[in-house]
Amino acid sequence: QVQLVESGGGLVQAGGSLRLSCAASGRTFSSLSMGWFRQAPGKEREFVATVSRSGGITYYADSVKGRFTISRDNAKNTMYLQMNSLKHEDTAVYYCAARGRVGVGYGEYDYDYWGQGTQVTVSS
Repeated sequence: QVQLVESGGGLVQAGGSLRLSCAASGRTFSSLSMGWFRQAPGKEREFVATVSRSGGITYYADSVKGRFTISRDNAKNTMYLQMNSLKHEDTAVYYCAARGRVGVGYGEYDYDYWGQGTQVTVSS
């Protein structure tokens, strides 16, 4: 079983930055591809970004491309999401997810483990 714990959420003004972290335990971190999802009030959970097991391949949702950067440190068992130029519409609960199968994923059903989420609120 894999445990995922997100941190780094909070309240920030539009145009500001935040860095989310996801600490993983319970399985060799480098065997997991990882992703970030988010869910705004009244909306479905949506894909934000994913990173391959080595960190060499990344993909982003169009809505965050150029503003967010996903990365990982396999030595620290931690994944990150650097969020810059934040907009009000980025307000959501952000979830960390892990995939124990080959390849990366873009949908909720592509992931096997989930964190509890961290709230990000962007004031306009």
